[in-house]
Amino acid sequence: MHGKIPRILIVDDSDVMRKLLGSLLKNNGYEIIEAQNGRDACEKYLVEKPDLVTMDITMPEIDGIKAVKELMRIDPAAKIVMISAVGTVDRVKDAIYAGAKSFVVKPYEANKVLATLKLVLDKK
Repeated sequence: MHGKIPRILIVDDSDVMRKLLGSLLKNNGYEIIEAQNGRDACEKYLVEKPDLVTMDITMPEIDGIKAVKELMRIDPAAKIVMISAVGTVDRVKDAIYAGAKSFVVKPYEANKVLATLKLVLDKK
């Protein structure tokens, strides 16, 4: 990333989750953009062009799986990490098939989130 601050789009319908994840990421040198649902995420992705997206699954309007598919259609190189309490094997598979690069189950450990994001951001 050569000195450029990575920009992360946090997509979660919970204000509390966005704030918690946002402060964790800000404290670790990331720039944050927030979206409340999948539709909001797709619109913000086009405008903001973030380096990575964290995506919840269960959201109103457009859920996380549909939003991942839409983001991959918009940008096949999009880097998306699911962060969701719905960590069933089927949902994880759905997310990965849709194009997500990784999956972190809530409640998450801060170090696991940071390590996962770094790994995905560093991949070419």
